[in-house]
Amino acid sequence: MKSFQKRNPLAIAAVGITVILLGLLAAANADELPLIGAGTTYSAQFEEAAGLKPGNEVRIAGIKVGKVADVELDEDNLVRVTFYVKDAWMGDQTRADIKLKSLLGQKFLSVDPAGSKPMDPDEVIPVERTTSPYDVLEAFRDLSKTVDEIDTDQLAQSFDVLSETFKDTPEELRGALTGLSRLSDTIAKRDQQLAKLLANTREVSETLADRDEQLVKLMKDGNVLLAELNRRKAAISSLLEGSQKLAEQLNGLVDDNAKQLGPVLKDLDKLTNLLHRNRKALGEGIEAFAPFVRQFNNVLGNGRWFDIYLCGFLLPQAGPINEHGCDPR
Repeated sequence: MKSFQKRNPLAIAAVGITVILLGLLAAANADELPLIGAGTTYSAQFEEAAGLKPGNEVRIAGIKVGKVADVELDEDNLVRVTFYVKDAWMGDQTRADIKLKSLLGQKFLSVDPAGSKPMDPDEVIPVERTTSPYDVLEAFRDLSKTVDEIDTDQLAQSFDVLSETFKDTPEELRGALTGLSRLSDTIAKRDQQLAKLLANTREVSETLADRDEQLVKLMKDGNVLLAELNRRKAAISSLLEGSQKLAEQLNGLVDDNAKQLGPVLKDLDKLTNLLHRNRKALGEGIEAFAPFVRQFNNVLGNGRWFDIYLCGFLLPQAGPINEHGCDPR
């Protein structure tokens, strides 16, 4: 057997590149592999896609069990949705419904397993056992387009002619037609405002659809914050209970030592009153004491000795120290 070094390097390189390409191809199509894939493949027919897209979740009883693989038209001009289901039983009477995941228009495929026999993966869930939701965003867009095309002046004129034609009819019918005429006049007068309102509604719906992911992330972050606050609820409750118990203990401490604390507080009150009455004298005393403190600091400020001058320390019989008396000159 030839050693690895003696083999043809071109053949080794070709085999290595082929293995790498096969690995990349397998990683890109991992969901379709039989052992490690997303599960068994099923399909269902719908009258309309209702915004369902490949990659949307597949749920059974609210639990994610797979995802949508493909959405396309079949030969009957119906929408065929191909999806994967993993680790879940599917019966021969299974239903499939496209439902709203959030108010922002996200969809998911809800599967309701039913029947007594397992479902054949090659069997298509018929349109009789599927439903599609009504898309509110598309309804607003269609409504705004329809209202833009209405000639409100002509509509008001038509209501006026209708009211004039039926003027000789019974009073109840004339009242109804008069109300219709007034309604048409109001609509005609508010034409610009209504058009602006519907245009703004369309812009809001489009903005919500464009910012779908950001709003969903914001809601998820809000849920995380609320969950964290809920987890910290016990700690906050414990803190409040501890504060309440501390207040009770302090209250009991004051009650138990009321006899000892009473005289002390009274003496403290007398002391504060005394200081308050003599605050002027205390201020003057502190002010007069300041020069002494300054001079005394000078005594010790020249070294490790006392530097002080005493005048008149000797008796007068000893005679003056100098001719200037106590003047240090």
